[in-house]
Amino acid sequence: MTVQTVLPLATLEPQAKGRATLTLSGTWRLDQPLPEVEDLLGALADLPGPSTLGFDCTALADWDSGLVAYLTVLQGQATQGGWTLDPAGLPEGVQGLLHLAFAVPERPGTRRVEVDESFVYDMGAEALGMVRSTGEIMAFLGDGVLSLRRLVKGRARMRRADLWLTIQQAGAAALPIVSLVSFLVGMIFGYIGVNQLSQFGALIYVASLVGLAMTIQMGALITAIVLAGRTGAAYAAQLGTMQVNEEIDALRTLGLPPMDFLVLPRMLALILMTPLLAVYADLMGILGGAFVGILVGGLTPTEYFNQTQASIGWNHIIQGLISAAVYGAIVAVAGCLRGMQCGRSAAAVGEATTSAVVTAIVAIVIAAAVLTVIFNALGLQ
Repeated sequence: MTVQTVLPLATLEPQAKGRATLTLSGTWRLDQPLPEVEDLLGALADLPGPSTLGFDCTALADWDSGLVAYLTVLQGQATQGGWTLDPAGLPEGVQGLLHLAFAVPERPGTRRVEVDESFVYDMGAEALGMVRSTGEIMAFLGDGVLSLRRLVKGRARMRRADLWLTIQQAGAAALPIVSLVSFLVGMIFGYIGVNQLSQFGALIYVASLVGLAMTIQMGALITAIVLAGRTGAAYAAQLGTMQVNEEIDALRTLGLPPMDFLVLPRMLALILMTPLLAVYADLMGILGGAFVGILVGGLTPTEYFNQTQASIGWNHIIQGLISAAVYGAIVAVAGCLRGMQCGRSAAAVGEATTSAVVTAIVAIVIAAAVLTVIFNALGLQ
């Protein structure tokens, strides 16, 4: 009695002398669910002995490269189990594509093998990666300092037109998003202040809360995070694309240092524009807080802005400006570094862009904590 194994779109039927026939039916396309290769291999393993697997495609309605890919995987794995595939019953087009697929033998060592490493190994690999990354960052910072030195001496190979264009892109073009985010954050602080301080009859100090929070830290922090996602990512994508197109190699061939020609204008633009954008973010945040304090808290505009002016001192403004300059340098270094480290493919550009944003935001948060401790130790709070 003949025993058949029925799979989706396929029927495996053993024949005489160890031969088996796989009957294919229906539609075998990439956009259709296909049988699992493991199920068919399991059915073949249950047969009396490995021999030859033939095909019957009289009921096959339609096919595309999905069938070819399926048969390619099947042939590679079935051969290891001792089975030989006879493609005579397949459509002529499938036979030709399979012949092309196996015409050139696979080069040893090219197949990707997934290996599950231990937790300790993964931790060690991450630690070594961080050490190597730290060395690359320090080397990049050193090149940047040398480039600034050449600029001071008037020897930097940089076009002034590129600097002004970069300043416009990093500064004026970022005003809308900085305005929106800063105003909304000011409103959030205002609502928190009104809800909490109203319990003590101290609504006037909503102005102090919003003004100090925005001026000391939040204005610069918001600006830096916005620039990290907007400008830093753009820098990484631009430089990464130039790396893919070998434009950076062409600059080196022409004797133009990429650090001077590409990185220096971007670094200067962010270092110069981030403090200005931070001051603008402070003002927008204070306006957002005033909007809530006046409409919800019942304060008058005169009361609110007089209290804000009395609360904010020059030491607070200086802290915000220093923090903004540091954050701007971090965003520029992260974006340009990841762009210069980019590989030679489109996927590498996307990875460099993502890495630039993540690196910048993490470094900004760390820098914010360190600067807060330093300012507190210096008595500037």
